[in-house]
Amino acid sequence: MLSPAVFATTAAERSDLNLRPGVTDISQEVYGLHMLMFWICVVIAVLVFGVMFYSMVRHRKSKGAKPANFHENVKVEIAWTVVPFLILIGMAWPAATTLLEMEDASKADITVLVTGSQWKWHYKYMDNDVEYFSVLATQQEQIKNKFDKGENYLLEVDKPLVIPTGQKVRFLITSDDVIHSWWVPDFAVKKDANPGFINEAWARVNEPGIYRGQCAELCGKDHGFMPVVVIAKEPAEYKAWINEQEAMAKRAKEEEQRLLAMNMSMEELMTEGERVYNTVCAACHMPNGEGLPGVFPALKGSAMAIKSDQITAHIDIVVNGKAGTSMQSFSKQLTMSEIAAVVTYERNAWGNNTGEMVQAKDVNALMNGQ
Repeated sequence: MLSPAVFATTAAERSDLNLRPGVTDISQEVYGLHMLMFWICVVIAVLVFGVMFYSMVRHRKSKGAKPANFHENVKVEIAWTVVPFLILIGMAWPAATTLLEMEDASKADITVLVTGSQWKWHYKYMDNDVEYFSVLATQQEQIKNKFDKGENYLLEVDKPLVIPTGQKVRFLITSDDVIHSWWVPDFAVKKDANPGFINEAWARVNEPGIYRGQCAELCGKDHGFMPVVVIAKEPAEYKAWINEQEAMAKRAKEEEQRLLAMNMSMEELMTEGERVYNTVCAACHMPNGEGLPGVFPALKGSAMAIKSDQITAHIDIVVNGKAGTSMQSFSKQLTMSEIAAVVTYERNAWGNNTGEMVQAKDVNALMNGQ
């Protein structure tokens, strides 16, 4: 097995033309393996091309060289069969050892379910009552070239994945729509997220820090807007963070129950609905509700958004999505009150003006089949 220190470089010595050593033992083994193979190939190339060019220059016709006349040489044939075989065995042994170690996700301290969804990631901590979506946080104004690009343009999210240092974290990676790929270069982790399947990966991060990656599979129109951000914290800080997240989740459930028992005013619904719409809906349906012709339907003036007998269908498509289209389910990403607000907003914005309000209890009734 290769030592993690083999061919390691410091962050200051990194090159954009090479792999990065990363921050895990496995990533450094992969880097060392890569450099080992590289130098073996360099030595072979130097020897082969050296002999070839030497022969071409030394035995050229202008120097009076006469071509040899022979057919076979058993010793040479044995040599050029055995030597490459030994080289391949020498390369395969450390490669197989590293690959087997990369695939061994057993005896994990923490397990996180990673679910790809157009175009965001959902993280669920299997050992705790914590789960949330991680969505691109780069401003639309930067994307549309109205503002200057930030330092981490398209590589920033609203809620990063948080893991502890020094502990083995197992990632269960899947998808609820199309094929994605969860990739964090500093961890040497890149696994496809396939609908209906679960792939495993793992990492043990040695140093606290922020590590960034992306979806590495062409998953649709906004493929480039699906970053991965992981924050590695010291175990004590991580434990405090987990406790805080569990407390927040408990308070959110209590607040949701409170909202089920009350009605929000039109002004409250419209304010909250506009915020939710601009956050999760505007990228496809456009801020003006006119959509993208032939790609995403308009909400402005649409039958679903203005006809009274379509309210239930309107709520249903936000809650459950629509199979075979890019319209995904938002039941896990949005609270019932947020769904109620955004449906109300869509039915009363851009001149739709139905005057109809949807409350959290209406969403709850649909979700529970009442």
